[in-house]
Amino acid sequence: MATTNAVSTGKTLSTGKTVSATEATITPPAPTAAFGRTLTAFALTAVLASGQLYIVIPLLHDMATGWGTSPGGLTWLVTAFGIGYGAGFLVFGPLSDRYGRRRLLMLGLPLAALTSVAVALSPTPEVALALRAVQGLAVAMFPPAALAYLAERVEPRRRVVAIAAVTGAFLASAVVLQVAAQVLVDAIGWRGLFLLSAAGYLVAFAGMRAVVLPDLPREGSGSLLSVYRALPGLLFHRVLGLRYLATVMLMVGFVAVYTGLQIYGVASSSGLLMLRAAGLPSMVLVPLLMPWLARVATTLRTAAFLAAGALALAAVGLTGASVLVLLLAVYVAAITGGLPSLNEAVSAGAGRARGTALSLFSFALAVGGSAGPQVAAAFGGFTPLMYGLAIGMGLAALAVLISARPAGSAARPAAEPATSAGQAA
Repeated sequence: MATTNAVSTGKTLSTGKTVSATEATITPPAPTAAFGRTLTAFALTAVLASGQLYIVIPLLHDMATGWGTSPGGLTWLVTAFGIGYGAGFLVFGPLSDRYGRRRLLMLGLPLAALTSVAVALSPTPEVALALRAVQGLAVAMFPPAALAYLAERVEPRRRVVAIAAVTGAFLASAVVLQVAAQVLVDAIGWRGLFLLSAAGYLVAFAGMRAVVLPDLPREGSGSLLSVYRALPGLLFHRVLGLRYLATVMLMVGFVAVYTGLQIYGVASSSGLLMLRAAGLPSMVLVPLLMPWLARVATTLRTAAFLAAGALALAAVGLTGASVLVLLLAVYVAAITGGLPSLNEAVSAGAGRARGTALSLFSFALAVGGSAGPQVAAAFGGFTPLMYGLAIGMGLAALAVLISARPAGSAARPAAEPATSAGQAA
C-alpha cells in the first residue's frame, strides 16, 4: 500500500511548478523480501547462531580430557558465551535501528566465523573462556537485526509465519546442535566442530548477501546514546520486570536440564542422543497448535505452560529415568509454548517501547541460558536438580499471574517507559 505523506490537494515546488496531490504525496512502497529463500536462509542461520550457546554441552567430557580438567568447571564456557550473547542484544538491537539491518548482518556473520576459529585454536580453558564471550558478542549481531528485518521487509500476510519459524529455529537449535555435536565429535573432535561452525557462518554470510535487500533510508536524531535511554525504565518496570524474571527462569531450566543430563551420567551415549532428540517432535507440534492455544488469555496461557513444565520436572524427580523420554517431551512442549507466550506478554505490556522491551526479553533469555549450566552444576545430582527447577518454574508461573493483577493493568503501567522510549527515539 502506498504511503501518504501530506493531505494538501496541490503543492508548489521551488521551481514554481504546481503538482497534484497524487504526484507530491504518494511514496512507492518498499520492496518486500522473497519469502521462501529468505525464510530458509534466516531459519538455518538462526539454528547455527543460537545453537552456539548449547554446542559445548555434549563436548564437555572431550574438552576436559584434552585439557586435564573437570567437565563441571568447563560449564563456564557455556556461561561465557551467554554473557557476551546477552550483552550483544542490548547493544546491537538499538544499533540496528540506527544503522540498518543488512549492515549489521553483513558485519556480524564474518565476525562470528572469525571468533569461532579463534575458539577452536584455544590453547587453554582460560583463553577459551575469554574467546567464547567474544564469540557470543559477535553472534549477537544476528538475532535482533534478523527479526527486525523480517518484521519490516516480509509482506504482512506472511510476517507472522516468518517470525514464528525463525523464533522456533532459535529454540530448536538447543536440540539440533547438541545432537550434531554428539554425533560428530568422535570423527572431527571438539576443535573441528568449532571450525565447522565457522564454515557455516561463511556460508550463511553468502546466503544473506544474496537474499537480504538493501537497508531502508533511516533518519538518525539525537546522540548515539539516546537509543538506550528507555532500557532502565523497562527493565525495572513492575509488570515487565516480573515477566523478565519468568523468562530468565524458563531458560535457566531449559539449559540446566540438558546440562544435568550430560554431567550427571543419567544415560549412556546412545541414551543421551535419544533424550536430546525427544524434544524435537514437541518443537514442531506446539507451534502448529498455537493458533488454537492463542485463544486463551496471554498471561493465563503463559502461566499454564510454566506450571506444566514444573509438573513435568517434578515427575522426572519422582520417577527417575524410567519414563524420562516421555517426560522430557512434555517439558520441551511446555517450554516451546511458554517462550512465544512470554514474548507476547512482554510485547503487550510494552506500549510504544515494544522493540526495546523485546530486546530486553532476548537479553533475559541469554541471561537464563548462561546461568543454566552453573545451576545444574550447583545441585550435585540430577534428582535434586529436577526438584529445584520444578520449584523455580512454579515461581515463574506465579510471577506471571501476579504481573497481571489487578486485571487490566498489564498494558497501562508501561506508559511511562513507552513515553521515555518515544522521547529517546
